[in-house]
Amino acid sequence: MSTAPHHSKARTPSVAQLRAFVAVAEHRHFREAAAASGTSQPALSGAVAALEETLGAQLVERTTRRVIITPLGERVAEHARRVLGSLHSLTEAVEAARRPFTGPLHLGVIPTVAPYLLPAVLRLVRDSYPELELHVHEERTPLLLEGLAAGRLDVLLLALPAGGAAPTRDIPLFDEDFVLVTPPGHELAGRTGVPRDVLLDLDVLLLEEGHCLRDQALDICREVGADAAAGTTRIAGLSTLVQLVAGGLGTTLLPATALDVEAGRSDRLAAARFAAPAPGRRIGLATRPGSARSAEYDRFAAALKDVLRDLPVRIVDQ
Repeated sequence: MSTAPHHSKARTPSVAQLRAFVAVAEHRHFREAAAASGTSQPALSGAVAALEETLGAQLVERTTRRVIITPLGERVAEHARRVLGSLHSLTEAVEAARRPFTGPLHLGVIPTVAPYLLPAVLRLVRDSYPELELHVHEERTPLLLEGLAAGRLDVLLLALPAGGAAPTRDIPLFDEDFVLVTPPGHELAGRTGVPRDVLLDLDVLLLEEGHCLRDQALDICREVGADAAAGTTRIAGLSTLVQLVAGGLGTTLLPATALDVEAGRSDRLAAARFAAPAPGRRIGLATRPGSARSAEYDRFAAALKDVLRDLPVRIVDQ
């Protein structure tokens, strides 16, 4: 007499468990993941432990200082991001069909854009979309792209092309030049028409790794064979970067939209402008391809272009 093999009933993870684990996988730190998720650290840790029990597998190695995601955990995180993205698309489609420009909208912004464009963005939302609940998340590009793919974020304001593993739909807004920022007594201070190859003779300070502006500045330096001071400092923000320039530690490349704000903090800074075509970057919106709110994002982009025309940028009209 033969006996049929016994199959245990598969258990399905909850959405809360998947969200908790994706947050930990993104931040590699329980406290930071809990803060980003708006929950307590014990609740987040409990949800991850419950997911491991549900799946019958270890997803996380917990140490005193950091979190290590196991190889299986990395694969689970990728699946979880796709599942959460699909769920978000479902609710997004329903909300978009009911009432456009209402309800929550999670906007991700890179740090080298946020302080200079957000005032215009917030005024636009306040004046034109009073029923839109805008939530702003300032993060570096890799985390923004992960959040977009997972459905944690709806639309990103960042340098294009967005890149990343998951495809995005990019909507260009404007192009802007980079300006060379120097101490006031520098030989290039206040000059215009400066050739790019002057970078060969300069110490160019950079932001720390993870900022797309760092990568853009490195590319500009490499084009002329120059070396940037990449290994001597770990600078998290543009405000600190320009203060180091003011202190005589070197020069740096600053986006035109940031110049007035950052240079206005000190009288020990000057700017030199490159000869045309000046190095620069393109800023725009990035969304998930096929989003149910695509029409809203297009209208939002068009409205943004109108309010940004007074900035030192070249609007990309399409």
